[in-house]
Amino acid sequence: MRDLKHFTEKCKKHEFCHSHLNNSMKLNLFGRLSIAKQLDEGYRIGIRKHNEEVQKNRHILSRIMDCVKFCGAFELALRGHDESENSDNPGIFRGLVDVVASLDSALNEHLESATVFKGTSKTVQNELLDCMLSVVKEQIISEVQSSDFLSIQADETMDISTQTQLVLRYINGANVEERFFEFIPLQSATAESIAVALKERLAAILPGEQKSKLICQAYDGASVMRGAISGVQKRIQDDYPNAHYIHCYAHQLNLIMQQATSHIVKVKNFFSDLGGFAAFFSRSSKRTAVLDETVAHRLPTASNVRWNFRSRAVNTVFEHKDDLIECFGRIRASGSFDDMTSQEAGGHIRLLEDPDFNFFLQLFHRIMPHVDILYAKLQKRNIDSVHINTCIQQFQENIQKIRDSIDAMVVEQRSGSEQPRKRRAMKEDELGRIAAEVCDTILGHTRERFAFKDHLISATLLQSCQFECYVNVFPEVALATTLKAYPMLNGRKLKTELSLIYGTEEFRSCCGAVDLFQLFMENNLSEVFSETKTLLKIIITTPMTTAEAERCFSTLKRVKTFLRNTMTQERLNALAMLSMEKRLITNMIDFNQRVIEKFANLKERRAKFLYK
Repeated sequence: MRDLKHFTEKCKKHEFCHSHLNNSMKLNLFGRLSIAKQLDEGYRIGIRKHNEEVQKNRHILSRIMDCVKFCGAFELALRGHDESENSDNPGIFRGLVDVVASLDSALNEHLESATVFKGTSKTVQNELLDCMLSVVKEQIISEVQSSDFLSIQADETMDISTQTQLVLRYINGANVEERFFEFIPLQSATAESIAVALKERLAAILPGEQKSKLICQAYDGASVMRGAISGVQKRIQDDYPNAHYIHCYAHQLNLIMQQATSHIVKVKNFFSDLGGFAAFFSRSSKRTAVLDETVAHRLPTASNVRWNFRSRAVNTVFEHKDDLIECFGRIRASGSFDDMTSQEAGGHIRLLEDPDFNFFLQLFHRIMPHVDILYAKLQKRNIDSVHINTCIQQFQENIQKIRDSIDAMVVEQRSGSEQPRKRRAMKEDELGRIAAEVCDTILGHTRERFAFKDHLISATLLQSCQFECYVNVFPEVALATTLKAYPMLNGRKLKTELSLIYGTEEFRSCCGAVDLFQLFMENNLSEVFSETKTLLKIIITTPMTTAEAERCFSTLKRVKTFLRNTMTQERLNALAMLSMEKRLITNMIDFNQRVIEKFANLKERRAKFLYK
């Protein structure tokens, strides 16, 4: 072809010629059976019978998969003690298959007559679990690669199993997703070992050209994870420059309360005495019976890690103090307990009547509800730094109100005490000083640990309660810090968009970045505020806690019990995925079909699962 001027006309003419059509037909039939054989009646009947058998086998395999998914979703063991037909303990999976077979005649007939492929063996279970895990991972990776930004949460077990897990956080459509990816076995719990394992997984999730998508990494604050020189966060940031580090705010809240209650001896002794109530009853069922009869409420055990448990202990003792005094009095008066028990019960009565103990009980009864509120908000999946910043400010205001009311609390406690003042009881000014020190410690550590600096200062740009102030004085410093942390943003356009948002009164009612982002999506404002939408995605994708990782470890504890301690890593990951991502699996309409395709192509099988 040399006449390029008339190239289009000659191409159209060539499309209708005999040689082009003949060659196109041969290309489409290349590698297929001849037309004559395809038109043969016997061949068509064989194809139809084959496809009918495939349809039946797929239906049976789909029912067996549903049983596997059910057991995985509720962390139930798949294998039983004896799975023979006459066994009294065939296991949950086999029992569930029998129940489904009683409702499905095709499955019942297959189980009774199958000789080639029955589908209930351990090998088939493992292959199905592997295929399910692979399909879910492919779905998660597909969602991550179609999103604009990604954050990771990682945490490791404290026992000898040295398992690290990886949780991915990203925006899918208008929703915030936190997906469990897998448990990763480690050779050792060193920073190098953890970083290498995380980099291997990230390389599979984010190809080289998408490295800039990783904008955050969140850990629990252990030195091996947060080390600025050789910690995991530094090693990850060397390869992923935009991956800023977040110290889990829920862990920081625990550290704040530990610091406020451990360095003051009187307060430390108070919590030690408070834990003694639960310990007293936990050592004897006979004592517990008296507690249930008198108080009708169990005393929760205190925990240094979960401060909501200490809050329950404070509230329970405060609300049932008179009932507890009566309970200990009954134990002393019954005469059926030994001398040591009676002695301890008398000590607890004197403790509950002590004015100093009652003062600290009342103080922490006022403080703990605010800690609980902030703790509960930090456990949510759809939180963002803008919303948390507002919650932290509210928490500080509430603690400051308690700080200002300490003098009135001391006077009220002393005047309301019916007990004579003891020689060793603390003076009012000393009580006030200690209570003020507790509040000041909480406030000081909150300002220090929850300070929004560096990349987190971007949250202050979209804090709706500050919009009215920003109209008069634009936050130039916060904008400059944000642009330095996230160079992908267009600073000039972002400033213009933010100025318009600050001046529009309707935007001032938004509570958090998620609300503002959903408002943009619902009203087709994404193109108008394109840079603000990108900033919102960054803020929303940035996790403030590793609560999802803690929930995943709770699932690990239920899945890998001492009776199932020999399961392989692949089976463990598959069972954990079925439990933690059951909603994702349910929402995947073609999940069973995709798993069957993988199962059929895994190896050559005597049973037919592929259509012709």
